[in-house]
Amino acid sequence: MTSKIIGVGNYIPSQTITNLFFDNHHFLDENGDALLQSNAIIADKLKEITGIEERRYADKDQVASDIGFLAAKKAIENASIDPETIDYIIFAHNFGDVRFGTIQTDMVPSLAARVKNLLHIKNNFCVAYDVIFGCPGWIEGMIQANCFIKAGIAKRCLVIGAETLSRVVDIHDRDSMIYADGAGAAILDVSNNKVGIQSHLSASFTFKEKDYLYFGKSFNTKSSANIRYIKMEGRRIYEFALLNVPGAMKKCFDESGYTIDQLSKIIIHQANEKMDEAIVNRFYKLYNKPVPANIMPMVIHKLGNSSVATIPTLLTMLLNNELENHSLNKGDVVLFASVGAGMNVNAFVYTF
Repeated sequence: MTSKIIGVGNYIPSQTITNLFFDNHHFLDENGDALLQSNAIIADKLKEITGIEERRYADKDQVASDIGFLAAKKAIENASIDPETIDYIIFAHNFGDVRFGTIQTDMVPSLAARVKNLLHIKNNFCVAYDVIFGCPGWIEGMIQANCFIKAGIAKRCLVIGAETLSRVVDIHDRDSMIYADGAGAAILDVSNNKVGIQSHLSASFTFKEKDYLYFGKSFNTKSSANIRYIKMEGRRIYEFALLNVPGAMKKCFDESGYTIDQLSKIIIHQANEKMDEAIVNRFYKLYNKPVPANIMPMVIHKLGNSSVATIPTLLTMLLNNELENHSLNKGDVVLFASVGAGMNVNAFVYTF
């Protein structure tokens, strides 16, 4: 027995933020000195490396639990189920609800509890909790839900990934241009072994790597040192990902029992186009195979990096036939993979 996806949904915020939005930003380095390049050159370099041309920001009156609810509602409608039949609601995020114009995160009660309330679920035995696992949080939630179902603890789970990263960025840090807001969700149900999750893998690299992504002070030395923003060691993350993610993907895929020629798609966290391409390249090199055409759909160009939301957002778009040259069909074998703060790496293989 395993679990299968019976419904998906996403919420793509309405505010489109192009790279021109950052023209008047005053970018600084970690010492507080102005960057030598113009903002136009910085934006061009960002597009060249990450592929990002646009990103989406949530409306000012929305928080992460709001957009997570909207994605969850669509997933429930897509699955045509009664929400009262959901046994677990697992909400993956990293920063909680951060209201526009504030700096305080709010995670009490949990975002999952807030979504359950917004869905008007009365069943007290529908358990709602949050997962904090970096960008791989949604995949980790899916793995946990799958384990609950296989163990007979649950029959149906709702897994949400939502984030409003635009609320936790340092406007003086050029890395702020990468981040976006968004939400995605999926309903998992009981399945036979032919359809659904076939294998999974998770790992946490914390001995030397835990602070590659962290909360740090603004690059503006005049700002309060007690106000913290999302920060990253970009080069170290890139090197870590190339060193560790391809092997993890291979281990997970080999445990599924499929051969590499049977792999239909790789749905990877939309973190950085060049990094994702390099990861997939190295993955296929482990099999001494060239990378097949159209193996890795990308939406980072228009949606940016919305952390836990990138994969369920992309999955929903694929299943709704919203991407040119990409589709998912019955029998397709798909490898999902992610890497992020922790440093955490995970993956699962899914048969449609």
